[in-house]
Amino acid sequence: MADEIGTRTAAVAAAIRDRLATRALAPGEKLPSIRRFAATMGVSPSTVVEAYDRLAAEGLIRARPGSGFFVSGAVSPLALTEAEPRRDRAIDPLWVSRQSLDAGPDMLKPGCGWLPAEWMPNAAIRRAVRGLAQQAGEAVLTDYGAARGALTLRRHLVRRLAGEGIDLGADQVLLTASGMQAIDLIGRFLLRPGDTVIVDDPCYFNFQALLRVHAVRPVGVPYTPTGPDLTAFAAALAEHRPRLYVTNSALHNPTGATLTPQTAHRLLTLAAAHDLTIVEDDIFADLEPEPSPRLAALDGLARVIRVSSFSKTLSASIRCGYVAARADWIEALVDLQVATGFGGPSPVAAELIAATLTDGSYRKHLEALRRRLSRARREAAARLEPLGIAPWIVPRGGFTLWCRLPERQDAGALARAGLAEGLVLAPGNVFSVAQTASGFMRFNVAQMTDPRVYEGLARAMAQAQTDSPPTPSP
Repeated sequence: MADEIGTRTAAVAAAIRDRLATRALAPGEKLPSIRRFAATMGVSPSTVVEAYDRLAAEGLIRARPGSGFFVSGAVSPLALTEAEPRRDRAIDPLWVSRQSLDAGPDMLKPGCGWLPAEWMPNAAIRRAVRGLAQQAGEAVLTDYGAARGALTLRRHLVRRLAGEGIDLGADQVLLTASGMQAIDLIGRFLLRPGDTVIVDDPCYFNFQALLRVHAVRPVGVPYTPTGPDLTAFAAALAEHRPRLYVTNSALHNPTGATLTPQTAHRLLTLAAAHDLTIVEDDIFADLEPEPSPRLAALDGLARVIRVSSFSKTLSASIRCGYVAARADWIEALVDLQVATGFGGPSPVAAELIAATLTDGSYRKHLEALRRRLSRARREAAARLEPLGIAPWIVPRGGFTLWCRLPERQDAGALARAGLAEGLVLAPGNVFSVAQTASGFMRFNVAQMTDPRVYEGLARAMAQAQTDSPPTPSP
């Protein structure tokens, strides 16, 4: 019955929108009275009231007490150039994010950093939404989030972290609005303008973008199939005296590499010797077939801060991340979160995530997702091979393939040509502080099941080589 009423309300609102679009109702003109329009549409007056209220909330009409509803003043039309992502902007660490987030429904996104909607646990999320709507108290639906975030989810995270060998209490977990907000808070807490931060080269491009916001200097250390190059890492510590090192330990973004135990132990030894704090972003943990070494577990959260979120395996729409760290650091981060966001993340988001994570189907979802990704990695690598594109390594899990392009193929030129083919691509240099990855591209295998990806990529490669200036003779 509720769905039927909602459909009638939508029909009434659509009829008014059509009249506005065709100029049958001009700016400032009075709308039909509620009773008269209800009779015209064959609906109840309450349905028209709800439809008018919706249109007023959209700013299309406005109410005058005692006089009725009137069409709002003329609104300047939105230029198409404002509705689409700019394709001529510089290819920098924000380029892929903006192209991916603003891409229209017809764009294919082999360069984006998330799974397709149909790969997510939608049934479990719907159950959680229904359960929350039926059972949640009014405070969950209307109040600010607690300063540390919902206790239900924090307790669940404590149990999960205990399974990794990290012993901590719920007071050492802070929920945040997202994983990147968690890193932003840490930056506000530990960094000052002009400080130096070590990042992997290549690394997740938004690490670089965020560090720019904090006015600090990123120093890249080459990343190898077993972790950061330790010789270069030690040299960077001695030369730059950095405050932080920001990294992924498992299924590294963009390379897909995994930190080995030997590298992890040596890394922590160097960090201790140079009083370095490590931020370990573990967002891809659930995509690993088997757990690999974690710096936070080996270190016991003495100088390692764990951050993560649920956007890669659960939902990027229900935003929530977390920080696990020393209790005294969490206290300072709580104050920062209150100062900048007035409380923790949405209680609705936190409760939905907690309900989905504890749903009996979530473990099965992850198992099926890992198998699906394993097939997708093999298929993507096989279909890229005829194009001369080869993976740098074969990752143990996850959805990223860091690939070497054919000789003389520039990733930046290819990414621009890809836009004309309806493809959002992720060129190598957006991941590289030293700008040494122009011959690489990151691919998301989960977004490459459509054959049009490879057809468009082949055409873009040919166009990029045509557009690129010839290499000067030595």
